[in-house]
Amino acid sequence: MRVLVQVMQRGECAVVTKVAKTEVDPSAGSLPPWFDGSVSGTTKRNPGTVRPLLIAEAANPEWTSVPLVGWNLTRAIARHTGALVATQIRNREAFLRAGLREEIDFIAIDNERQASRLHRIGEVLRGGDNKGWTAVTALSSIAYYSFEKQLWRVLKGRLTEGEFSLVHRVTPVSPTSQSAIAKKLKSINVPFVVGPMNGGVAWPPAFRSVRRQELDWLSPMRRLHKLMPHYSATRHLAAALIAGSRATFDELPKSCLSKSFWLPENAVEPDRFPFTQRRRDSGPLRIAFVGRLVPYKGADILIEAVASCHHSSDLEIVIIGEGPQRPLLEALVRTHGLEGRVQFRGWIPQERLAHALADSHVLALPSVREFGGGVVVEAMSLGIVPVVADYAGPPELIDVQCGIAVNFHDRHSLVQGFANALVSLGNAPERLASMSCAAASRARLIFTWDAKAKQILQVYEWVRGNSAKPSVNLTMPVYKDKEDYDLLNQL
Repeated sequence: MRVLVQVMQRGECAVVTKVAKTEVDPSAGSLPPWFDGSVSGTTKRNPGTVRPLLIAEAANPEWTSVPLVGWNLTRAIARHTGALVATQIRNREAFLRAGLREEIDFIAIDNERQASRLHRIGEVLRGGDNKGWTAVTALSSIAYYSFEKQLWRVLKGRLTEGEFSLVHRVTPVSPTSQSAIAKKLKSINVPFVVGPMNGGVAWPPAFRSVRRQELDWLSPMRRLHKLMPHYSATRHLAAALIAGSRATFDELPKSCLSKSFWLPENAVEPDRFPFTQRRRDSGPLRIAFVGRLVPYKGADILIEAVASCHHSSDLEIVIIGEGPQRPLLEALVRTHGLEGRVQFRGWIPQERLAHALADSHVLALPSVREFGGGVVVEAMSLGIVPVVADYAGPPELIDVQCGIAVNFHDRHSLVQGFANALVSLGNAPERLASMSCAAASRARLIFTWDAKAKQILQVYEWVRGNSAKPSVNLTMPVYKDKEDYDLLNQL
């Protein structure tokens, strides 16, 4: 795929954008790109074409969170390879609506009988309040065993015959989900890649009360997942392990570090989140919060931070999302007399999010336990300056030129830190405009799905014995040439 690098002049800054100009050709008919033209009845593969089997049990273009990650990453990899995606049956209709062809672009694995039972148990544990995610993840990991069992039954023959160059488990993302298939693939000499794995970050010590509010009674026992069947085999028999955060990377066994990589799980499609330089020439600083309205996301912390500012009239908040905490947040707004400064917009579909953020200068994410932070790179692509809690995934996505990571040790210091950061941006319009450009450039050079797919292809070539091992830290700009590098440094 040819990648063109354009420099778009927007006001006083230049933003690098990488635009993919080729997609899968719909006129190619029913023959997949890996087919060599043979009509002998034996499945063959062009020797120069990578044909990965992408396991994405959770992958759905119409959902959010991990299913959206699974969808975007598998589609990006498929644009560069002859990939076949194996997903769960519940995603089948969404795949078809998106234009994918069953049996050619994807197959749907039906383990719904087992998965639905465990899902219902999870809903009971959550109490209908969109909480208790650690327990739900644990149950999903158990359901995943049945998914892989059925997948092996369906694809064993094709795997054994050598149709696939390798198998890459994209989702589940959770490191607690083990793969019984690792041993089977090793026995037939098919490389197995796992990742990006992410999750299980410990709660900050001062936020145990938030953990209880989230009905997270299981995380103190999380290390027991190492006793689950196939825990060791998943890691030691895999050809490569990709961690989606530094915390997950640090959890990998030391014996596996020689085949381990770090690559944040989230990325962005720049065309869906187009850049506009953010300026504050007059009027209030407009701050956006995007996420579920649950305790650990910290929307209440943002409201208190704005309320604590001496000139809170210079700040406005728009809260995008829904959840059980909304009545408490609305009461908090009334308590602080911020009715005219805080707007609740409810849940907004992914395809309308960029439009909803069009007037925002800053994205505030005071989440105290965020594994990934996909909304951070989406905001950066738009030119919105991110201000995040300095913990877990989000601060790994920014640098000092494009965002602010707020250091904290308890709730009070987090509230005060956000207040200071917002005031400092409000008082420095030139800095805000500069960071806006830097955020968009960083998102487009590093955090596009296409860039991520190309980095993963480097791992593929290594496990296939065709190249030297890539950098452990794959999250570096994929520069077309030195001119791109120089341009980024000028912003």
